[in-house]
Amino acid sequence: MGNTNDHPLLALIRNRVSAESFEPGRTLDDETVRDLVRDAIEAPSSFNIQHWRFVAVRDPEDKQVLKQAAYGQQQVEDAAVTFIVLGDLRGLDKLPQTLDRAVEQGVLPRPKADAWLDSAREIYADESMARDEAIRSCSLAAMTMMLAAEARGLAAGALVGFDPVAVKRRFDIDDRYLPVMLLAVGYPCSVHESRKPRLPLDEVLAFDRGREF
Repeated sequence: MGNTNDHPLLALIRNRVSAESFEPGRTLDDETVRDLVRDAIEAPSSFNIQHWRFVAVRDPEDKQVLKQAAYGQQQVEDAAVTFIVLGDLRGLDKLPQTLDRAVEQGVLPRPKADAWLDSAREIYADESMARDEAIRSCSLAAMTMMLAAEARGLAAGALVGFDPVAVKRRFDIDDRYLPVMLLAVGYPCSVHESRKPRLPLDEVLAFDRGREF
């Protein structure tokens, strides 16, 4: 078995930086945007609910509106596309149909699908649990998209500094959707950001039993 440390995916993970500057004026076509989302939705989610939704903001006027809601962060304007990553707080609504498709395709037996649906309804009847799960699922999808962008020679940066109320109002987003983050994707400037140092491994990893980190 070869040295897995040489796998190109690991190189992407270890060399990726969160982009803070992009080449302004460069665009991405519809199919590339679709491909990025197509990759992102391969991420896992609880019971396969797939809470994520994406609004791809590319129009210059819309970028200005989004930039204002993001407290003037320039990467929102300069990126080829900035995604508004939304979590569906009522993701359970579509779960019966999703599970039916899994049964039809032979991925899940009917008894297991029914058990999943019952469990999901019980767990996510708690609104705080439903909200937390939407955030978790969207975060996994966003990280998957960031790696997919890197694999295409693009750069990406997640932004949590924005006014979610303004974003929902200005982009006509229904209250069932929670703005989780903005994800700017585009062509990096020729001077790429330096990778920030990570905490030493022994400060973040414990084996078998917890300890004070």
